[in-house]
Amino acid sequence: PQSPSPGALRRLLDGLYALSGFLAAFFVVAIFVTMIATTVMRTLEIRTGGFEEIVAWLTAAAAFTGLAHTFKHGDFVRVELMLSRLSPPRRRGFEIFALATGTLFTGYMAWSTIDYVLESYRFGDMASGQIVIPIWIPQLSFVLGVVLLFIAMVDELVRVIGGARPTYVLAVEERHARGDFSEDV
Repeated sequence: PQSPSPGALRRLLDGLYALSGFLAAFFVVAIFVTMIATTVMRTLEIRTGGFEEIVAWLTAAAAFTGLAHTFKHGDFVRVELMLSRLSPPRRRGFEIFALATGTLFTGYMAWSTIDYVLESYRFGDMASGQIVIPIWIPQLSFVLGVVLLFIAMVDELVRVIGGARPTYVLAVEERHARGDFSEDV
């Protein structure tokens, strides 16, 4: 079979990162809807047991599924003060070192979270609390988020080694060019 063109692969990866942001936003909206529903239910004196667990799972899902999108759009914390003082070749070397280190870390994290969730599945671990479901179900958002972050890290590492400027740097520069410094506050 024919391998996908670089343009098709780029569209697929960018689509994954956009999906990451969409999922995070979806989970934030789900938190809002759940909290409003529990408020209305309490006002109507309807029992709301277990909703705290749902909100906790949704919060974790929102945090982890958005990691790849956040990383690619330059919204992670970086040591820009130090980087700005480096010469372009040194800065590139530091970016490669940081990306390689981050890629190794997130790769290990992805592997270990997958292993952890598989153990939960194999052992039949159930959520303790009022809502008893297999715990691997809400844990999947953690795995998805970390795996997508790992893919994004590998993507950036390959791009920067290939001579491209990091996507997250370009995204910040674009915002600054538009006069948007809101992420820098």
